[in-house]
Amino acid sequence: MDDLAPFIANVKKKISLSPENMDRLIAAFKMVKVKRKQLVIQPGSVARHRIYVLKGAFRSFVIDDKGDDHTIQFAIDDWWISDYNSYVHQVPATQYVEALEDSIVLQIDHRAEEELKAANWELATLFRLMAEKSAAYLARRIVSNLTKNAEQRYHEFASAYPEAVRRLPQYALASYLNMSKEFLSKIRNDKVRKKVK
Repeated sequence: MDDLAPFIANVKKKISLSPENMDRLIAAFKMVKVKRKQLVIQPGSVARHRIYVLKGAFRSFVIDDKGDDHTIQFAIDDWWISDYNSYVHQVPATQYVEALEDSIVLQIDHRAEEELKAANWELATLFRLMAEKSAAYLARRIVSNLTKNAEQRYHEFASAYPEAVRRLPQYALASYLNMSKEFLSKIRNDKVRKKVK
């Protein structure tokens, strides 16, 4: 149970479940080890799982017709990830979800989640709150991309998620922030020079 302490704390931040419902929720998840560079979701296949990262790092991304990749989402310890359109609607995925580090995850399959939500209002509320939080984050990201320049987007992300910035590969972070690796490197170097002064 100690291994699951971060997961339990994550759930408790969203809703206070009865002990019975917490047990039901935990029983619906399976612990899985994922190797660095392993793809857990690929375009064309249906995303069967919602994934909670106990330890590790992931990114979801798409590849455009020029072969350039665009990072949609990250997940490090205590974050969630999937191709949510594919997972929610059980349609073929359009995103890759890749492990950036050797990772340990908890995953629930779509059918088990649907059964929990149908049978229990507390658990249905938990998943609704998760969906609302995810939608709010996506809305903030869209607004940021439309109203801020690349340097502002980097500083906003670095301020909100310093641990992610420290752990994520530069190419992935640059892709997420919609800038070149070279420009991201320049922003980071400028920041270091300002601190030295």
